[in-house]
Amino acid sequence: MTNFQLVATSAMGLESVVAEEVKALGYETRTENGKIFFEGDERAIARTNLWLRVADRVKIVVAQFPATTFEELFENTKAVEWEQYLPVDANFPVSGKSVKSKLYSVPDCQAIVKKAVVERLKQAYKRLGFLDESGATYKIEVSILKDMATLTIDTSGAGLHKRGYRVGQGEAPLKETLAAALVKISKWSPHRPFVDLFCGSGTIPIEAAMIGQNIAPGYNRDFISEQWDWMDKKIWDDARIEAEDLANYDQPLDILGTDIDHRMIKIAKENALEAGFGDLITFKQMQATDFTTDLTDGVIISNPPYGERIGEREEIERVIRELGKIMKNYPTWSVYMLSSMSNFEQLYGKKATKKRKLYNGFIRTDFYQFWGQKSNKKNY
Repeated sequence: MTNFQLVATSAMGLESVVAEEVKALGYETRTENGKIFFEGDERAIARTNLWLRVADRVKIVVAQFPATTFEELFENTKAVEWEQYLPVDANFPVSGKSVKSKLYSVPDCQAIVKKAVVERLKQAYKRLGFLDESGATYKIEVSILKDMATLTIDTSGAGLHKRGYRVGQGEAPLKETLAAALVKISKWSPHRPFVDLFCGSGTIPIEAAMIGQNIAPGYNRDFISEQWDWMDKKIWDDARIEAEDLANYDQPLDILGTDIDHRMIKIAKENALEAGFGDLITFKQMQATDFTTDLTDGVIISNPPYGERIGEREEIERVIRELGKIMKNYPTWSVYMLSSMSNFEQLYGKKATKKRKLYNGFIRTDFYQFWGQKSNKKNY
């Protein structure tokens, strides 16, 4: 087994949640903006890809060095022992980004890194002609931030938000990784009732069910590094067996998703069925303001519409006002709402216990947290 410098990438504002997940898998972390660094072997690559709910992807950090000239970038890239990672027939596309750096032309940086890796591999494998690149894919990225270049290889392939259960979606679906983050931040436990009053295609309830039964989010999908010859198939088999053993399929759940749009409810049911929760999650067409319950200690987590269309804003403001009044009848319930509306607390009629700045794609939002009173029931 080889030890690698690895990095789990995340959306801004979610670094601490991802760091917690990485630590829970047994790895020490160091965090920078949008990046959680840790060390681990091939087994760590498989386990983090399978288990990280909130991270975007997992990459191998191959090298870091200052690069203010193209020659510096070329020579430092060529000095890397690429043959340790890439076989002679590797297909290695190079992507790139550059922020606040002298080498600002991304296409030029990509071309130089590609050329340097080709030169290194030809030398290492004693090849005179072209490399045919007909084998497994190794996605290399050159990222230059303030003249410091970082070279990585992506181990995930499709982003980790692609769980494989989404059959259909609405106009503005919440990313699965963000939905999972909202549930994790709430500290919801599977012994408590869970409701999403604006469930759309069902992402938040489905992610809650996966957390509630401790199901690895990557269990039903493939990863690009599964095709690499040095990633033994047994490593992946063992990681999946571990995930299967840790899943608690017998954990009872009380999860409800509601939406005013019957088409969304149909899509949510299909997605839940695909995720294996067809019988576990209840989806119901209704208005959020029709919510009533006899249960206590519940949790509501929702991403209500942001009212960006003409006429929509007044309607969603009315719904939030009404909801604030309704929830006064349920003091032991905690309410968590992701919204871009700066006047959300005024509308809801209550100051949030806590607020957290998050980004839903490129939209700046706040995660408003209204904690309920603890009852005497031991559901926490």
